[in-house]
Amino acid sequence: MAARRLLLVGAGGLAREVLAAVRAGAGCYEPIGSVDDDRTRHGRNVDGLPVLGGIDCIDEYPDAAVLLCVASPRRPDRRSALAERLDLPEDRWATIVHPAAAAAPGTIIGPGSMLLAGVVVTVPLSIGAHVLAMPQVLITHDDDIEDGATLAGRVALAGGVKVGHDAYIGQGATVREGVTIGPRAVVGMGSVVLTDVPADEVWVGAPARRLAASW
Repeated sequence: MAARRLLLVGAGGLAREVLAAVRAGAGCYEPIGSVDDDRTRHGRNVDGLPVLGGIDCIDEYPDAAVLLCVASPRRPDRRSALAERLDLPEDRWATIVHPAAAAAPGTIIGPGSMLLAGVVVTVPLSIGAHVLAMPQVLITHDDDIEDGATLAGRVALAGGVKVGHDAYIGQGATVREGVTIGPRAVVGMGSVVLTDVPADEVWVGAPARRLAASW
């Protein structure tokens, strides 16, 4: 099967990681460039991939698949906001699973989602659209990962955890079984989450406690 052309939205570190995953065989894609609204990046190369211009340049490549390679705890809903801005049909979004990731057979991964090296999904479940699971993330039985969620490297979810849409769980955090992380909530790196985290709150620590009412 011929490789489909691929555009990366974003030209930072995450775009480099996603590009490496694609070049390692994550999906049948041919990366042709990245786009970024930061004008200082236009005309540069990201690991050999040209930065073609601003995000609106996507309109010039109507046959290319698209991946949103942006993530930040300061703006946990950023991918969802970009997806709304672009308003592309579902079949335009690429979905990648690194060859070194292990998703149980029958796992459903939503459009635009990215599972990087070492991610493990232990049983079949559904993962939402535009979800990012960075390296070494562990997702276990009965977990529910909603659209736009970000799981940073080495996040570990026990069984029955619900991660709300656009939530951001920082590097190395662990979440107890049955806990809900609310929409747009942010969990700090290394946190140990033992109770539900309400929407739009920032929690940190071991055990995690509320730090701020909103991000």
